[in-house]
Amino acid sequence: MKKQIYIISLGGSLINPGEVDIDFINKFHKLILELLKQNKKFILITGGGALARKYQFALKEIGEHASDKIDWMGIYATRLNAQLTRLMFGKQANKNVIEDPNIKVTFKENILIAGGWMPGRSTDDDAVRLAKVYGATSVINLSNIDYVYTKDPRKFKDAKKIENISWKDFRKIIGDKWDPGKNVPFDPTAAKLAEKLKLKVVIANGKNLSNLKNIISGKNFQGTTIQ
Repeated sequence: MKKQIYIISLGGSLINPGEVDIDFINKFHKLILELLKQNKKFILITGGGALARKYQFALKEIGEHASDKIDWMGIYATRLNAQLTRLMFGKQANKNVIEDPNIKVTFKENILIAGGWMPGRSTDDDAVRLAKVYGATSVINLSNIDYVYTKDPRKFKDAKKIENISWKDFRKIIGDKWDPGKNVPFDPTAAKLAEKLKLKVVIANGKNLSNLKNIISGKNFQGTTIQ
């Protein structure tokens, strides 16, 4: 039986919220190895997290403000996190980190790792492109939030959590333009492409790994489903 491919966008805030979160990485590693026994394959794309922000800040402080160079600094951070993830899985993972999500790679291993692609594109956008290339019908987007809300819950007490939403309504909340500094649960450019592809995206808190197991196993879970 052909193995089902799951695409997981692993937020940099989970890997490196200030320093490498070894406890989280260990637990994530064990969960994925457990799930591999259930005839599954995974494509994991990693964000940059605090590592990206620190290096981007340093670049600005020494006088470099060109947006493409700042973007490249973040991309290299995602790729370093990707290498950490690849090496952690050993022989279970393909030896290469995917840098261009538009090029299909034939891999016999159970895990393929991807990092950032190019300036002006987020890892959300990369994840959607990977889904298109590898024929996946959904993307699991893991970050440090439990749900998408109607407003920023840190600023508005009347913000309400959203469990299910259409792409049309979701895009009304986040807008149409992508800005690397914009705090949105999913990149607007990626959302536009996901809607076109009729892709399902689940946004959930990656810290809750038992919840991730439920998502992959088709059980009830905490999070927002966009489709």
